[in-house]
Amino acid sequence: MKILRKNFFKEYSILFWIVFITVISVISFSIYSSEQIEKKQKFQSTLNNIYLKKSVKELTTNLKPRYISVNYVSKAGDTHESVINRLKINKEEKKKLLKLILEEKSLKILKINQKYTFKYDNLSKEKIIEFRIETDKKNEVLFKKLISQNKFISKKIKKNFVKNLTYKENLISNSLYNSAVNSGIKPNIIIEFARLYGFQVDFQRDIWKNDSFQIIYEEFLNEENKIVDTGDIIFANLNLQNTDLQLYKFEYEKDKFDYFDENGKSMKKTLMKTPINGARLSSSYGKRKHPILGYTKMHTGTDFAAPKGTPIMASGDGKVIKAGWCGGGGNCVKIKHNRTYQTVYAHMSKFGRGIKKGVKVKQGQIIGYVGSTGMSTGPHLHYEVIENGRKINSQKLKLPSGKILKGNERKNFEVSKIKIDVLKSDLISKSN
Repeated sequence: MKILRKNFFKEYSILFWIVFITVISVISFSIYSSEQIEKKQKFQSTLNNIYLKKSVKELTTNLKPRYISVNYVSKAGDTHESVINRLKINKEEKKKLLKLILEEKSLKILKINQKYTFKYDNLSKEKIIEFRIETDKKNEVLFKKLISQNKFISKKIKKNFVKNLTYKENLISNSLYNSAVNSGIKPNIIIEFARLYGFQVDFQRDIWKNDSFQIIYEEFLNEENKIVDTGDIIFANLNLQNTDLQLYKFEYEKDKFDYFDENGKSMKKTLMKTPINGARLSSSYGKRKHPILGYTKMHTGTDFAAPKGTPIMASGDGKVIKAGWCGGGGNCVKIKHNRTYQTVYAHMSKFGRGIKKGVKVKQGQIIGYVGSTGMSTGPHLHYEVIENGRKINSQKLKLPSGKILKGNERKNFEVSKIKIDVLKSDLISKSN
């Protein structure tokens, strides 16, 4: 009997300890869970404490960086004053900054897309300690504060850009402009290219499908190897029906440049033949039935149909004598070039930047954009040439040629031309 009882305890002792340990574990876990719930409730209560919230907010506010930089890029309608007024500084500091800017001659005219950079010191009473303003893509003016003297000093900085010569060529499938854009050429280079050939080429009638062009021009690259600006055209060729019209940039006198053909003859004339690129001649000079009035009358200009917004160029150097509403002509610009010639550009959608009465313009400068204002059935440019007070046919106008190189100038040009031809061959081999 004793043996049986002993065996019984041996068999059930293990079960007893398992039950005991399980009970102890459950009790311990319950106690631990209760403590954790209580801690969580206390922590939540602490977080909800309004005084703690204020303290945390104060601490995080004071942890913001001492120095920060703010950038701004000027838009249409901006002035230096409107840009400065955007800054989160007091009125007196704004006045000081604006006075500094207005005293800098290179910043007299604010252009669209000029970049401003302002550096703040958040621990200083007068927060701006440094700022810089671009004058163009390659230059800027830096204003730096001398803390000890509480005044700013300014200096002009030339950005560290690399000049690169680029070669492009392409067939003209529909228009010179579209073919050039498809080749990755910047619009300002295309407009300059059109200006160079505008003296002798009608871009609507003279260019045929599968004609071609070649061009070498300057590009400026930043430290990231990105194109930030373009420079001058060095060489251009327009191949029309297997005839090359080559132009070379040449400095014929100190700081005086022009473009000459292979015979040393400048393409520049008093007026360009076509003041617009990629347009279609829609109505010639002469008698015609007016599309709106319905009766036959003299058409005293040449109409070029083009999409709204197409740039219109001044066909020659001169002075704007009218920029405003011209009745049936809508928005128009009138330019006096010399004692003999004046030109008129009508039906514009809007005027070019800075174009107003009394302003001097350069040949090829954008003076407006194609529109359909006034008595017009669709977007087009109405272009008139006035010779000695009489309106004439611009397409039949014959003007004297520009400069012809002779003597030492011609010899120097031949050397320069050979160098450009060698450069062209080198760039072509690299692009293949």
